[in-house]
Amino acid sequence: MTSERETPSDESRHEDSLTNSCSSWQAPEQLRTDGGSTADDVDDTVLDPWGSSTINDYRKLFEEFGIEQFESILDEVSNPHYLMRRGVIFGHRDYRPVAEAMQNNEPFAALSGFMPTGDPHIGHKLVFDELIWHQQQGGDVYALIADLEAHAARGMTWGEIDQHAKDYILSLLALGFDPEQGTLYRQSENRGVQDLAFELGIEANFSELESIYGFDGETDVSHMQSVVTQMADICYPQAVDQPKPTVIPVGPDQDPHVRLARDLAARTRYFGVSEAYASFAVTDEERSILATAFAHREEYAEDPDRPRCVEAATWIEEQSSNLSSVERTVVQKLENAGKEPLRPRVRILNRNATDDAFESLIEAIDGEKRVYDEHIDTFDLDQSQAASLARDVELEHGGYGFLPPASIYHRFMTGLTGGKMSSSVPASHISLLDDPERGAKKVQAAATGGRETADKQRELGGKADECPVYELYAYLLADDNDEFATEVYEECVNGKRLCGSCKEQAADLMESFLSDHQQKRDEWKDRLDEIDINLESSRQ
Repeated sequence: MTSERETPSDESRHEDSLTNSCSSWQAPEQLRTDGGSTADDVDDTVLDPWGSSTINDYRKLFEEFGIEQFESILDEVSNPHYLMRRGVIFGHRDYRPVAEAMQNNEPFAALSGFMPTGDPHIGHKLVFDELIWHQQQGGDVYALIADLEAHAARGMTWGEIDQHAKDYILSLLALGFDPEQGTLYRQSENRGVQDLAFELGIEANFSELESIYGFDGETDVSHMQSVVTQMADICYPQAVDQPKPTVIPVGPDQDPHVRLARDLAARTRYFGVSEAYASFAVTDEERSILATAFAHREEYAEDPDRPRCVEAATWIEEQSSNLSSVERTVVQKLENAGKEPLRPRVRILNRNATDDAFESLIEAIDGEKRVYDEHIDTFDLDQSQAASLARDVELEHGGYGFLPPASIYHRFMTGLTGGKMSSSVPASHISLLDDPERGAKKVQAAATGGRETADKQRELGGKADECPVYELYAYLLADDNDEFATEVYEECVNGKRLCGSCKEQAADLMESFLSDHQQKRDEWKDRLDEIDINLESSRQ
């Protein structure tokens, strides 16, 4: 083993801090997992956590915000939920570690929150179902009432919040959430979340919130504080027990919260881990160029087992008569490094570590290593081993060791009247508290994707991809029965199913669902004293 303290490098503090089919059922066009849309003209996509967002073209989320297609990892998910199989869950950020944990029976968590500003409706049921499914797969599941956000961002009174919070909890329990195996809490009552929010707030600033959320001089401080509290919610499952893969099931309008939480989680880390090829700091683009140069070392190095940086610089210059600005920067760094060997290594960067933690990490690394003022290069550990060791040392010295929180995104349900579903337009949605007969009547009155006449429907087929009623089947009424959902779709587009009979069947199923759901809610009402959550705020 060799270890030597070398001269300080210009290691950038912005280098990577973290190494950042199950069914034959085919999703119909509206539910394609590529996020396709039938809209020809779409506006710029804006994600507003507090607005009534709709997404005209889900593909823009892949292109503009880096959300990945869920279809690409569907085969890696054990026993996928029907919302995953049907493309209703269309995208994700970094869900693979959660899927791997499920497959390997390792710890993982899921968390989502509910802002109690109205009745829970069938759109909320998507998130309820996602949490319950993750709990059934063995995850530590957290469901929270975002009462601080409701009070600060929506001006809800504590009395109003209490009533709506109780309704959300009852529906979650009625749908199958196990309170003994999961955690329920209110933001206002959870001191651990509030303390974590304070610590995470140290890593955020107003300019950042202004950029992400459009806050300005008129935004009240409590609204800004509620954002940091949500960041603490997202990280909370890892702070309670141990760092573990954690997924946040949300609609795509909540993606700004997820991205900020991932950033803040990384900023609290003591160490960052990345790949390097020499002692100097590089960006991701520069690192890729170095990797290519190292791969071609047989072409230029006097000793391919020990290629020199200056040799790599000459080779890069010879590859093109018109180097890009990035390539020129790499050449300059290589020339400055001179005869230093170009050699792959794993770099552990000191970001926020205490002196004791940094020294402990140095001691913990076995094998060949180079120690600098702000980083350690190790030649005998791979990135996974180095990340695990760095996290262990961080935890031993009081750090959080957060893994970047993952997320999955479900499509918005179309309103029953067409257009967006809005809680302020009762006819556009079905509340989980609606009288079953009233819910059935809303379905009967819903817009459809049918043709102008029954004859045209039989001739041309219906437009199930544009039909709010078909969505009810795919999202809710068909439940886990893919064969039934496919049958409804194919009968519609082939002209065998007319809108009247289709809506009648959907209305009957909705009435049955609401009746069963509300019966289970009533059963839980008598058991609420068993639940470890305060349903009456002390702040009234």
